[in-house]
Amino acid sequence: MTPVLEARGLTRKFGQVTALDGTDFDLEAGEVVALIGDNGAGKSTLVKALSGNLAVDSGEILFDGIRRDIDTPMTASSLGIETVYQDLALAPHLDPAQNMFLGRELMKPGVAGALGFMDNKAMRGQARQAFDRLGATVRSLVSPVGQMSGGQRQAIAIARAVHWASKVVFLDEPTAALGVRQTANVLDTIRRVRDQGVGVVFISHSMPHVIEVSDRVQVLRMGARVATYKTSETSMEELVGTMTGATGRTAA
Repeated sequence: MTPVLEARGLTRKFGQVTALDGTDFDLEAGEVVALIGDNGAGKSTLVKALSGNLAVDSGEILFDGIRRDIDTPMTASSLGIETVYQDLALAPHLDPAQNMFLGRELMKPGVAGALGFMDNKAMRGQARQAFDRLGATVRSLVSPVGQMSGGQRQAIAIARAVHWASKVVFLDEPTAALGVRQTANVLDTIRRVRDQGVGVVFISHSMPHVIEVSDRVQVLRMGARVATYKTSETSMEELVGTMTGATGRTAA
């Protein structure tokens, strides 16, 4: 099967620091790949490169088997690739629905839309449906997200990405600020998105969550992919050992 997204030999340096060192990566449609590694292993840099937020020095990115220059977030979005970063990238002065449709606003039909009037009712209705599918408890659809809890802001960012992603969604530490029930909802959402044929890249330091939700695990160390495991054939001990360099094997 041709991967929906693949990286071959990506390199990126920041001055004297090599963040990506010939890094490979692959993701198939309808699977969850956990991307793990210690701090500084290159996870966030790889995600930025694959989602159009960072140029690489060398290497190539293939989308549905075709080499593509994913050089801007808009290019990634046009391909159906969405990302939730650790900083969430929400506009704090806007409400949840406005954040959901930021840059993709729905306009009122007819003359009102031509004059630039947005269809806030339609956007709030779709936003509510997206939050309900996620099982997210969003306090208000009309309050600025800057006034909401970290867990609520996290849920809004995840719901936005899942709503727009048709091919790939990157989730960078999506459960870090969430409670037990919200975490369970996010993991369930990841499974539902996978079952719809979307590839999910799950970046997490939580080994129990990695084991619970992923189909494969790819391990980065010092800017390179050092191992790939089928989740059903590995263990938390082996994953931690590979991350730290204590152990390692490569398995499809």
